[in-house]
Amino acid sequence: MLLSIFYVFNSYAQQDYPTNRQVEQRLKQMAASGNAKLISLTKTEGGQDIWALQLGKGDMENKPAIAITGGVEGYHLLSVELALKVSEKILEEHSEILDETTFYVFPNMSPDAYAQYFSNMKYERRGNSVKADQDRDGEISEDSYEDLNNDGWISSLRVESPMGNHVLHQSDARVLVKADETAKRDDNRYMVYSEGIDNDKDKEFNEDPEEGIAFNKSLTYKFPYFEPYAGDFPVSQRESRALLDYLFERWNIFAFVTFGPANNLSTPLKYNKSEAEKRVVTSMLEKDVKLNEMISEIYKETIPQKANNQDNQGTGGDFFQWAYFHFGRLSFSTPGWWVPEVKDEKADNAAKTDSVSNGKIKPSPETNFLAWAEKKGLKDVFLPWTEVNHPDFPNQKVEVGGLKPFVMVNPPYEMTDSIASNHTDFIIKLAEMQPKLELHNLKTEELGGGLTRITVDLFNNSTLPTHSELGEKSRWLQKLQIRLSKDKKDILAGNIIKLVDKLEAYEKQTLSWIVKGGGTATLRIGAPHTGFATMNIKL
Repeated sequence: MLLSIFYVFNSYAQQDYPTNRQVEQRLKQMAASGNAKLISLTKTEGGQDIWALQLGKGDMENKPAIAITGGVEGYHLLSVELALKVSEKILEEHSEILDETTFYVFPNMSPDAYAQYFSNMKYERRGNSVKADQDRDGEISEDSYEDLNNDGWISSLRVESPMGNHVLHQSDARVLVKADETAKRDDNRYMVYSEGIDNDKDKEFNEDPEEGIAFNKSLTYKFPYFEPYAGDFPVSQRESRALLDYLFERWNIFAFVTFGPANNLSTPLKYNKSEAEKRVVTSMLEKDVKLNEMISEIYKETIPQKANNQDNQGTGGDFFQWAYFHFGRLSFSTPGWWVPEVKDEKADNAAKTDSVSNGKIKPSPETNFLAWAEKKGLKDVFLPWTEVNHPDFPNQKVEVGGLKPFVMVNPPYEMTDSIASNHTDFIIKLAEMQPKLELHNLKTEELGGGLTRITVDLFNNSTLPTHSELGEKSRWLQKLQIRLSKDKKDILAGNIIKLVDKLEAYEKQTLSWIVKGGGTATLRIGAPHTGFATMNIKL
């Protein structure tokens, strides 16, 4: 009842994405409702908590678990809200799933960067509050952003110049695109930068801002050495270290769902034989690709929005690839929402009258977004181009404006509840697919002389195998342990403890022992990430 009251209150009170303080309040409300436990893994350099919310019943760490992660990028506000709302909906609407499944929820791994949305100067920030020399010139944060028109937003800077490599889009003059062979020679050309001043006079703008290391660029898989926001070495930050330490003690996780820019759910990953056979594997293995394809179909059936231009399937140092390649678990990532594709009538009309365009003007992501925003009646998404005086471009026309930060990846807040409902349904379906070990067809045969042969079938009653193909090879995914509770001297054939590498989907394996003596023996089979099947055997 308490949780229901909170949901009703929150639905009326929340008009925009939650602040870090509001995130904390909602997490504590869930923890107080039962079936949930909340801990702070660490605090960031900026003093923000890295929260871990555990949802479950009973012996939670010996049940199969799904890890849900938000805020891998600080500018992706939706990901934090989805992690929160999915958790709330599991507790309120799907609590029965907690009898069989545990959920570990890390709602915001970038709270320092996330807070920039709520500051007086808003921009899409990635890094935490650690001091870092992003351009490696021996000085720290010497070339950060400046709000040149004092509107509270860091947007784009365009400079009219014959040497520019951008032109106005033919169907929407608010938008700049890279000039190509279709551009006319007499088109106005522009150089484009982020809003600011070249403080260190190296002809780069805002390349050393007042922000530190990005969580989603600092993990171990394909770590991007010497790149901005990555840090000097992998897992260099207290938040990434704390999370990995926590995960390495959670043997029961069988799958990850990350809300972030990468997307292997709308578009599954491809198998690359040569990369899969390297000593350091850099392609998802073949059987795991098939699993990705299967889960992708379920995702697309569950999420009604059709994906378009979702080609980001991971970048160096990101979290979702780490979870698969370096942790051995099934790992899925989705941005949760993307701008729907809109038929651009302006472009079609312009194409009919423009012989240079060859009959078709290609929409850009920005023009598509503006067409969608107009269709939805969204007014406050574009900053009009405003002329400013700029010290780096004397006697040139310089303007500040463009799309507002955040709008391309974060839908209006009122859309988040339906998006979260669809993704909760998907995560529940994934949980219901978890490996399920069952024991069938028990036989006990008296052999004479006080001996008994025990035969039983071990069956994985799931569309998923007990281990990913990469997890089967990984030291961080436990093998299935088969244990028969009899003294070693009483087991004449078979082992007290036997390890099984893997059971495929719906695979059966027949087990057999010959034991001496009477009484009752207990058979226990499983691993934390599959759960355990037990059976009492009367001899």
